[in-house]
Amino acid sequence: MSTVFSNVDRLGLADVWWVDLTTGETGGRGAGARGGEGFALPEHPGTAPLVVDRDGFHLLISDGERGTSFEASWTERDGRVGRLDALITLPPGHESLNVVIPWSDERFNFTSKHQARPATGALVVGDRRWEIGGDAWGVLDVGRGRWPEEITWNWGGGAGRIGEHVIGLQVGAKWTDGTGFTENGVLLDGRLTKLGRELHWDYEWDAPMQPWHVVDPGGQLDVVLTPRYDKHSKVEGHKRGSETHQVFGTWAGWLVPDDGERVAFDALQGFAEEARQRW
Repeated sequence: MSTVFSNVDRLGLADVWWVDLTTGETGGRGAGARGGEGFALPEHPGTAPLVVDRDGFHLLISDGERGTSFEASWTERDGRVGRLDALITLPPGHESLNVVIPWSDERFNFTSKHQARPATGALVVGDRRWEIGGDAWGVLDVGRGRWPEEITWNWGGGAGRIGEHVIGLQVGAKWTDGTGFTENGVLLDGRLTKLGRELHWDYEWDAPMQPWHVVDPGGQLDVVLTPRYDKHSKVEGHKRGSETHQVFGTWAGWLVPDDGERVAFDALQGFAEEARQRW
């Protein structure tokens, strides 16, 4: 499942989306406002709650000592009441990937990617309840910047326990091409190894349920995502539009941290996407 709270000047948007990967059932709801009215962002991320409460949709995202909490309530299209109460915990010493991508003197983006953070809580829709815990992991994506009017990006991640270790993946591409910076890295037990090279992505836009292969040409990462579900979204407009294939499945392959030996894994839960945006 996922939540979004964003303000891109022309539009404020918040939503909750969920999918049952065993049945393919999906649901959720959102709210938006032209011009971003009512979607206030603090000057410094994480210093004030993000709140939206309109049209029967409520979402509260707040940061505290234990981590980041999510509280939401809504009504599904079929009338069922939905509720989310989740905590993405922050273990002591757990590291994140933070980078500023400079496109020009006037265009840039700061992104803070948090992978492999333990998640707890529950999602309730009508009389169904999904417990969040055990081998459940949260991903946080915080971004602030001034974007170009058209952009395409790849993003992917994953997490899981392999023996005594916790593995995390953070990979991206396209939007960083030519800048000399990347948002790529791997986590081993909360310790980040930054991958400064652009990764090679091999997949088919028109066949997103085929495997997605991501390779570090420097030899520190070689992984394949086998999809189970494709979240395809498309919004067409005269001057603005958006289309994304975001696939969910399992990663298999290997990684090499800076201070260790190769670690192989399979059945690592995760996702990958290509997003094409015309703001």
